[in-house]
Amino acid sequence: MTEKFQLKPISRAAIPSAIQKAERYRLLNESWAAESICRDILAIEPDNQQVIVMLVLALTDQLAAGHGRVMHEVRAALSRITDPYQRAYYTGIASERHGQELLRRVAMGSSTMAYNAFREAMEWYEKAEAIRPPENDDSILRWNTCARVLSRESHLEPPVVTEYEPILGE
Repeated sequence: MTEKFQLKPISRAAIPSAIQKAERYRLLNESWAAESICRDILAIEPDNQQVIVMLVLALTDQLAAGHGRVMHEVRAALSRITDPYQRAYYTGIASERHGQELLRRVAMGSSTMAYNAFREAMEWYEKAEAIRPPENDDSILRWNTCARVLSRESHLEPPVVTEYEPILGE
């Protein structure tokens, strides 16, 4: 039987240093620890945009470790980002990272899924580009990265769509 624990809340005054710790844990490739800290902060400040973005990044960091279960959590966190540019940009980041994770997989259909994830990322980057702040070309840089991956990885192709024609007996 799994034991359930009552989580202890952090103080509002500790949030700035908790944010620094979460950033440090991400840099140390301990995204699970960064995710936990982000969740503690969001329990106190549920609309903290900086921390919501960091949660998205910490969750997508875990995709590299094969934790595909996190994509539904990523999408839920992305919906909490209020700035349209940031929401579009980080949705692109999430899709691109998902594509990278699928690229590393060796499973039936993973190359088509990876292609779709990169194309989805590129669509989000185009949306972000259309509303980006002046002198911010981050979405263009990310779009170009996806384009280069798709050009370099020749086995990544769009799904083949064929019409289904049932065989009818006479």
